[in-house]
Amino acid sequence: MSSGNDCQPQTLTKPALGEREAAELVDRVFGLKVSWIRSLPSYDDQNFHVRVSAEGADEYVLKITNSEDSQEPDLIEAQTQAMMFLSAEGFPSATPYLTKDGSIMSLQSGGTRAGSKKYMVRLLTYLPGTPVAKITASAQILYEIGRLAASVDKVLSEKFRHPSVKSLHRGQFIWNLANVPLLDQYIYALGQDKYRAVVEQVIEQFKGKVIPKLSSFRACINHGDLNDHNILVDSSSASLESPQYRVSGILDFSDMSYGYYVFEVAIAIMYMMIESADPLGVGGHVLAGFESVVPLTAEERGALFLLVSGRFAQSLVIAAHTALLYPENKEYLTITAKTGWKHLMTMFEVGQEAVEKTWFDTAQAYAHHGPA
Repeated sequence: MSSGNDCQPQTLTKPALGEREAAELVDRVFGLKVSWIRSLPSYDDQNFHVRVSAEGADEYVLKITNSEDSQEPDLIEAQTQAMMFLSAEGFPSATPYLTKDGSIMSLQSGGTRAGSKKYMVRLLTYLPGTPVAKITASAQILYEIGRLAASVDKVLSEKFRHPSVKSLHRGQFIWNLANVPLLDQYIYALGQDKYRAVVEQVIEQFKGKVIPKLSSFRACINHGDLNDHNILVDSSSASLESPQYRVSGILDFSDMSYGYYVFEVAIAIMYMMIESADPLGVGGHVLAGFESVVPLTAEERGALFLLVSGRFAQSLVIAAHTALLYPENKEYLTITAKTGWKHLMTMFEVGQEAVEKTWFDTAQAYAHHGPA
């Protein structure tokens, strides 16, 4: 869920191609005939699920990047190369189908009129599976998601080498968790909402307690958006009563940036809380999985509560702002808000000490007994 590589409020940059135009694009750029196409929900890019009449793998996602991010080809190159690298390392990541001239992406005009905006176009392999948002997440899959989050960041940070990687230093990127203070520019979108005071409190505490500690956190490359719609799972057991899930797909690398290990686990915890019947309880399972790969330091653990709160604030404020720009996409943009406000309020009502105790006690139990 991204947009805007600087801190300026985003403008109307989302592509708006019809299905016929998208199918023609696949034919013209990739040389594939589309037999079936449908639009997929998206934040500020445009995605289509397509089937093509070709041998072999015949399902793809046509990804049309918004016109603002399309002006940064190095960044899109880095994201795509990271996906290819992770796939080669055994992670369930999509890979690009090359254009007719052998490229991984192509800049295309969004219309026939002079001055039409240009959009970066990629065709990615379609990953089957069910979004975590659609299942009842067990302790087992929450642990696996935590483990996945740490493993992705660790292998990217230790082994991913490509000239375009420098573009992941996105200093003012609004979705980087270090940039919670930039929300001051967007908070108008909440109006005089009754929750606004809590967001303002999160931002101020973040400025005072998290920002000064950033230099003590361990740096890495973050996926940055392991939310409940970007992680796909399938069931590895025949039992309908207690299915065992495994991760079958990692989607959407558009929020990748340099950050810190603790950012990734905070983001994963926050999004796994969204659909949970026991939102305060999920954090310990995700944390245990993460720490089985990358144990957190005392300083990192101490910031976790405010980092999770900060991601709630980012998601809720930026969604409110973006919904003002794209009212026709409001339902998708405000998915998180349906329960997000409630969970953020609950965290502050229960308090940092009690929430952390729940998380850390659960994680500690795994140290003695292993995954649930």
